[in-house]
Amino acid sequence: MGWVSTGAHQGLRSCILGLTAIGAVLIVSSNAADARHHYRLHAHLVRHFEQLRHHASSEDYSPPSASMLVDGNNGSTLEESNADGLRHPASLTKVMTLYLLFERLEAGKIGLDTQLSVSEHAAEQSPTKLGLKPGQTISVQDAIKGVVTRSANDAAVVIAENLGGSENAFAQLMTQKARALGMSHTTYVNASGLPDDDQVTTARDQALLGRAIQDRFPRYYRFFSTTEFVFHGVTIHGHNHLLGSVNGVDGIKTGYIRASGFNLITSVHRDGRYIVGVVLGGRSAFERDAHMRALIEGNIRLASTQRSAPVIADKAVPKSEPQQVALAKPVPAGSELPPANVPTSARTSVGSNDPIRPLLVKTVTYHTVTVRTASMIPIPVLVPTTPPAQPQAEAPTARVYVASADPTTPVPVANPPAPKSVPKAESVLTAQPVKSMSLKVANAAPEAVPHAHGGWVVQIGAFDSEDEARQHLSDAKQKVHSALDTAEPFTERVQKSDKTLYRARFAGFDKDTAEAACKQLKHSDFACMTLKD
Repeated sequence: MGWVSTGAHQGLRSCILGLTAIGAVLIVSSNAADARHHYRLHAHLVRHFEQLRHHASSEDYSPPSASMLVDGNNGSTLEESNADGLRHPASLTKVMTLYLLFERLEAGKIGLDTQLSVSEHAAEQSPTKLGLKPGQTISVQDAIKGVVTRSANDAAVVIAENLGGSENAFAQLMTQKARALGMSHTTYVNASGLPDDDQVTTARDQALLGRAIQDRFPRYYRFFSTTEFVFHGVTIHGHNHLLGSVNGVDGIKTGYIRASGFNLITSVHRDGRYIVGVVLGGRSAFERDAHMRALIEGNIRLASTQRSAPVIADKAVPKSEPQQVALAKPVPAGSELPPANVPTSARTSVGSNDPIRPLLVKTVTYHTVTVRTASMIPIPVLVPTTPPAQPQAEAPTARVYVASADPTTPVPVANPPAPKSVPKAESVLTAQPVKSMSLKVANAAPEAVPHAHGGWVVQIGAFDSEDEARQHLSDAKQKVHSALDTAEPFTERVQKSDKTLYRARFAGFDKDTAEAACKQLKHSDFACMTLKD
């Protein structure tokens, strides 16, 4: 898209071409010293007319600006202007593209070295781009860096097509994720941010996304601090000029199309304070950056030094996910992309502070038996066992649920036989909806017994499965052995509306040792928070 009218553009171009011709004549008709002098004069005049052209361009289009500055530690708004006005996100769109990619990385569905296929559609995207060709492949890591630094549109579409099957389908997932995070005024129709009237957002929504991507993916968020990287022997420099020039800035993304003006999300960590700022609709990159600097320096001293805001987590789960295309390089067994009907929900919600009474979850061994319902339909049922298993006639006080005509309404059936030696405190099964006769059974205690260790605990996350929580506890203890050697790892199951999470925690600290352990965990790329038990 052009910035100025055709007539103005033609006139300025004629002036510059004329200067170029004059410079060439001067250089040819002079001696070497005079030639150098005239060349410098010519170059100066060209730069001057380029500035005039840019000024004319800025005058031709002046989008309404919007801005927002949020205290990331307590969630309060430090300053805002037109924060709820609809704007075009431009390349800020790519923050959500990477959010969904980081989900896959965190879940182990793909790796940083996984190769992604380049389609003709991806290769034909408008600049800026990496210049990918149809049939090529690019690693996930290079695609991320290309998106962060050059804001490569072809790399963004490659990510979308390999994870979502098509860019359109992936954009639907992006919008679903925006709604789940609370970005109620944001709609995505492509993965790159290239112009589209229907792709809109607000400064408030972008500030929320800028915080959420750090809360959810502290390990992968560090990519947003990349200032340059080498791709196929060429060094590619980034567009975020506040990195390295403003104290505490650690990311995250710039953006520009004519319809949006110059956009920017910025994150700052300084002296214990944490703020996220958004500027939309700048008249130039310089003006946008200056606006952000003023927001930061004028408000950061008002920000809190203590984290009290809850971690931003998904409030809903997308219903379904389209089929992914085949990756160019097969992922190792057990790490395939999810099938089409598996939602890409948030795997981790670190540090939830919801007032929920937790349950201590213990490890129980299961075996499979067959139970017949009143209609004599055999279904598999998981039953706790303790070796050696000796069945008896009396069944435990448990219920098994099978699918009914309404898959959201479980139907209780007869109690299954269970071993005599199983304590009742570990044999109650939690009712969950079951679809198409698939098994949905979870162990819990018949009466919720709250966990109580006393002192302080360190939490490293909350996960969709207990196995995942236990694995993170094990990984943390291996990597931060000195600080966690005497700590007691445990998981707590919490229920939030219809979603079950498993908190991964270590107990056995006083306040000082908990904070010291948490600091070491963060240095080892673990999300961490301390809590009074």
